Amino acid sequence: MAPRGTARDTKRGARRRDAVRIRTLLLLFLAVAGALLAGAAPASAHAALTGSDPTQGSVVDTAPTQVSLTFSEQIALSDGALQVLDPKGERVDTGKPTNTSGTTYAVKLHTGLPDGTFTVTYQVVSADSHPVSGAFTFSIGAPSQTSVAVSDQEVGGGVVGALYEAGRYISYAGFILLVGGAAFVLACWQRGAGVRPVQRLVVAGWLALTVATLALLLLRGSYVGSGKVGDIFDLALLGQVLQTKAGAALVSRLLLLAAGALFIAVLFGAYVKRDEAAESSGDGDADGADLAQEKKDLTFGLAIGGAVVAAGLAATWAMAEHASAGIQTGIAMPVDVVHLLAVALWLGGLSTLLVALFRAPADAQIEAAAVRRFSRLAFGSVIALVVTGIYQSWRQVGSWSAFTDTTYGQLLLVKIGLVAVLVGIAWISRRWTGQLTGVPETAAATVVEQRAKTRTKVSAGSGDPRRAAQLARQRAAVDGTRDKRLREADPLRSGLRRSVLAEAGVAVVLLAVTTVLTSTEPGRTEEEARAATSATTRQAGPLSLKLPFDTGGEDGKGTVEVTLDPARVGGNEMHVFVVRPNGKAFDVPEVKVAFTLEAKDIGPLPVTPDRIATGHWTAAGVQLPIAGDWNIAVTVRTSDIDQATVDKNAKIG
Repeated sequence: MAPRGTARDTKRGARRRDAVRIRTLLLLFLAVAGALLAGAAPASAHAALTGSDPTQGSVVDTAPTQVSLTFSEQIALSDGALQVLDPKGERVDTGKPTNTSGTTYAVKLHTGLPDGTFTVTYQVVSADSHPVSGAFTFSIGAPSQTSVAVSDQEVGGGVVGALYEAGRYISYAGFILLVGGAAFVLACWQRGAGVRPVQRLVVAGWLALTVATLALLLLRGSYVGSGKVGDIFDLALLGQVLQTKAGAALVSRLLLLAAGALFIAVLFGAYVKRDEAAESSGDGDADGADLAQEKKDLTFGLAIGGAVVAAGLAATWAMAEHASAGIQTGIAMPVDVVHLLAVALWLGGLSTLLVALFRAPADAQIEAAAVRRFSRLAFGSVIALVVTGIYQSWRQVGSWSAFTDTTYGQLLLVKIGLVAVLVGIAWISRRWTGQLTGVPETAAATVVEQRAKTRTKVSAGSGDPRRAAQLARQRAAVDGTRDKRLREADPLRSGLRRSVLAEAGVAVVLLAVTTVLTSTEPGRTEEEARAATSATTRQAGPLSLKLPFDTGGEDGKGTVEVTLDPARVGGNEMHVFVVRPNGKAFDVPEVKVAFTLEAKDIGPLPVTPDRIATGHWTAAGVQLPIAGDWNIAVTVRTSDIDQATVDKNAKIG
C-alpha cells in the first residue's frame, strides 16, 4: 500500500489534470462561441426587399394612396410593421398592412399629403422566424428636408440580439447532450445509467435546453421588435410571441422537455434499480430471469419513448427555421430532423464517451464492447449527416458561385472542413477502438472487493470518530490511486482518451459554426434577392441622387438632387432640384451635368438643363449609349465667381 500522503497527492494530481482538460475544453467552447457570435451580423435577414411602389428615391407628381413593398419570400406582419412618415416625422399610414398578392404587402395612406420627402420603414419577420428591417425614402412633388432619423442598429442586434444568439447556442448544446447521452446509455453502455458523471451530463443537457428555451421565449418579443432589454419581461409582447410560429415551436419544446424529464427519471431511477437487481440474481434463478425480462421490456419502452421525444424536439427547430421556408419544405423538414438527430447521436455520444473515459470510477470503466458499439453508431450517424447535409447544401446554396460569393456559402465551407477534420480524428479513434482490450473484469471485481473490505474496516472503527475519519481519508486515497492505475494500465485506452478529447474540441468549434450558420441568410435566397434587386434597379427607375455642395462663397451651401427617368439605356428625362440647407428652393444662376463611363472610356457627356422654376432645372432626351456604372458630375454656380462640382457613381441600364 502506498503511503497515505503519496496516494493523496497522486489522486489530487489526477483530478487536477482532468479538471485542466475539462476547463480547457470549456474555455475553447466559450471563446469560439463568443468570437463567432460577435463577428456575426446582428440579424441576417432571410427575406430581402426586392421592390417597392413608389420606388426608392423616386419623385412622384401626385400623392399615392398606398405604399407597397415586395420581398423575396413570405413575411409575418403586425400592426406598425410598415410605417410611412412625413417630413416632420408624423405617421401618415393607416397602420394596418395587408398582403395584396404573393410576397407583396401594402399599407394605405391618408389623403391630402403635402409635397416633400417621405420615409418608409419596415420591421417584419421572415418565414423562417428571423427579423428583417430597413427604410427608404420617396418624394411627392419635390424633395425636401426631413426630420426623420432612422436608427443605425439593425433589428435583432444589441444586447438582446447577443443574448438570443447565446440562447440558441446553448439550446443546441443541451439538445445534443440530452439526446446523445441518453442514446449512448441505452444503445451502447447500459451500465452507464448507474454512473454518476454520465447522469450529471445528461441532466445538464436537459437543464441547459430547458433554461435556454425559456430564455428564448422571453427574449423573442424584444428580439424581433424594439431590441430593448426592458421589453424582455413585457407580458403583452410574450402574448404576441405565443401566437407566432416561433413561439409555438418554443412552447412545444417545453412540453416535450417535460416528457423528457420523466424519461430521465425512469432511466436513472427504475431502470438502474432493475439493472442492479438483475445483475445480483443468477441466470438460473427464476426471479433473475423475470428481472432480466423486465429490464428488456423497460429498455424497449425507453428506446421508443426516447426516440419520440428526441424526434419531437428536433422538429421544433425544423418547423420554425430554415427548413420551414423556401423550396421543398415537405421534404426539407423531415431531412432536417434526421440531420439534427444524427448530430446529437454522434457529438452527444462522443461527449458521453469522453466523460466515461475520464470521469468514470475504476469499477465502472466502460467496456471495449460498448466503445465498439458507439463506433458503429457514430459511423451510421456520419453517413446520415453526409446524405442530409448534401441535400441541405443544395437547397440552401443553390449554385456553385454561392459557396464563395455569399456569407452562408463561406460558413458552409468552414463547416464542411471541420466535419472532415472531425471524421479524420474519429477514424483514429476507431483504430484505437479496434485494438482496445478493455479493463479485465477480474480487475474491476478486485476493485469492488477491496473497496468492500475498506468499508468494513471503516465500519469497524466507527466507534472512534477520529479513527473512522482517518480510515475514510485513507480509503479515498487508495481508491484514487487504484482508479488512476487501472485507467492508465491499458495504453490503448489512453490513446483513445486523447483522440476522443481532440474530437470533442473540434466538435465545440463545429457547433459554434453551425449555430451561426442557422442564423445566416441562405445563399440561394441572398443570390435571388440580389438578382431581383438588380433587376428592379434597372427597370423600375427613376434614379435619384442627392449631393451636398459648398461653392465657398457667401450663401454657397446647399443640396442638389438629380433624378433620371427611366434611368436606362437610351433617352431619359432629367430633373435637377437645388435647395438651401433649410429645404427651400435655391435660385442659382447655372447648373451643368456631365455623364462619364470610365470603364468604357465614354464621356464626359455634357448636359445643360433648362431652368423651369426657382431651384428646378430639367432636360429631355438625355441619351446614355450603354449600361454601366456611370459617374454623374454636377456643377453648381451660385455667383459670377463661386461654383463647385460634386459627383457620384450610379448603375444605369
